[in-house]
Amino acid sequence: MGSSRSQVADECSNPGTGPTPPVRHSLWQGQGPVVAVVAVGGALGATARYGASLLWPTRPGTFPWTTLVVNGVGCAIIGVFLVLISEVWTAHRLVRPFFGTGVLGGFTTFSTYAVDATRLVQDGRIATACAYLAGTLVVAMAAVWAAVAATRRALGAYGVGPGGKAAAR
Repeated sequence: MGSSRSQVADECSNPGTGPTPPVRHSLWQGQGPVVAVVAVGGALGATARYGASLLWPTRPGTFPWTTLVVNGVGCAIIGVFLVLISEVWTAHRLVRPFFGTGVLGGFTTFSTYAVDATRLVQDGRIATACAYLAGTLVVAMAAVWAAVAATRRALGAYGVGPGGKAAAR
């Protein structure tokens, strides 16, 4: 009763050997490197976002332009990046988690977006909070779309097609 079907099959095919232990992979063969590059990239992106907030601080009760611009710029960079690594270059397996998830995930910020909206509501600026919430979504989606379209157009103008090869003319 305590044996699994695979253990019974192993014992029948290799009498006297017992069950085969599970294969264990090294941390460096699994998700360890991915977690590490996301962490490093996230620290870099969050530091850049914090730097932007120091350069262009938002006064309490005012529209959070810095967060809106940072999120829009980050989304545009994501659009360019995804075209390049999906359609032009063959990137190392850690490039996307490092730059896309780590750096740009740390740079763009849902948490600051939510805190900014909450503060606007607490300050009684409900309409501004709603405009900020909706406007950020529109800006983010438009930035990704425009960056993807512009990158594809620019690459086409330089004769680069999918896979990084010269486009057929």
